Amino acid sequence: MKLPYRRSWTKVGAPTDLSIVAGMRGGALEVEVVGTRRASGDRGTLLAAYVNLMKPHVTVLLLGVTLAAMVIARGGSLPALGLIVATLLGGALAAGSANCINCYLDRDIDLLMGRTRRRTLPSGRIRPRQALLFGIVLGVASFVILTIFVNLLSALLAGSAILFYVLVYTMWLKRTTPQNIVIGGAAGAVPVLVGWAAVTNSLSLTAILLFAIIFFWTPPHFWALSLLIHKDYARARVPMLPVVRGRRETRRQIGLYTLLLVGITLLPWLLRGLGNLYLVGALLLNAILVYMALRLLLDRTKRRARTLFWYSNCYLALLFAAMVLDRVLR
Repeated sequence: MKLPYRRSWTKVGAPTDLSIVAGMRGGALEVEVVGTRRASGDRGTLLAAYVNLMKPHVTVLLLGVTLAAMVIARGGSLPALGLIVATLLGGALAAGSANCINCYLDRDIDLLMGRTRRRTLPSGRIRPRQALLFGIVLGVASFVILTIFVNLLSALLAGSAILFYVLVYTMWLKRTTPQNIVIGGAAGAVPVLVGWAAVTNSLSLTAILLFAIIFFWTPPHFWALSLLIHKDYARARVPMLPVVRGRRETRRQIGLYTLLLVGITLLPWLLRGLGNLYLVGALLLNAILVYMALRLLLDRTKRRARTLFWYSNCYLALLFAAMVLDRVLR
């Protein structure tokens, strides 16, 4: 039997390793030869490759909410500079550790997806075992720094986030259920607990509410992204919601979780953890978020999904900024 095929050519530079990626699409066998650069001896390039493993673009937002939680826990005043530096450094190393080990475990998936194919491991800039060792070292360093310079509770919380992200999300949920983002989002919500614990050496109801806000923010945020790259996920056989349940159901779920998020964001005011200034900011930001989720439901275009994904990042940063301002000006 003759298999229909499509041939394409891509120019690659040297030195290059070639990987063959094959799959079926529309009844046709598609074979693609992917060129990846071998590890370079240049120190600057090598350093950039290791930094890329830590996903700094993701870590920045996590550090922002960590600092915000510290200020809120202190009632609107900045903690000691040394405590801030130690907490943010420990948090950055913990996030980098989780992301690095995630890249090691997902290197087979990353090679199949256009969005991730140029990452450090799929592009061959660092050997997998080196990446795994780097991730473990980062995790150990994070625990040591937080234990010595902050407190044991913050170190345990950061360590639990690493383990949850690696063992529960990456190794189990991501490849088995479309609810991977919903449950796995707990790991990304832990940094606010770390920041709170760094200042108070305890956790309060307000801290738990901050955790809940990020937990319920995560599904609409990442499902908007998954709508943009659902073909990549399908190719890599990752059961993201648009792949398993369809894009229409994903848009509906984005709307439902957006409404849940709105309700959660009002609880700190209702329980008098935060004041009226926060309430005004939350209502304005929520109104825009609900509008964008509704437009995505009605106007089923990638442009709407891209706009919602972009705004959701700004939304979380501005929401926590409103919390800080409320505490500072009270």
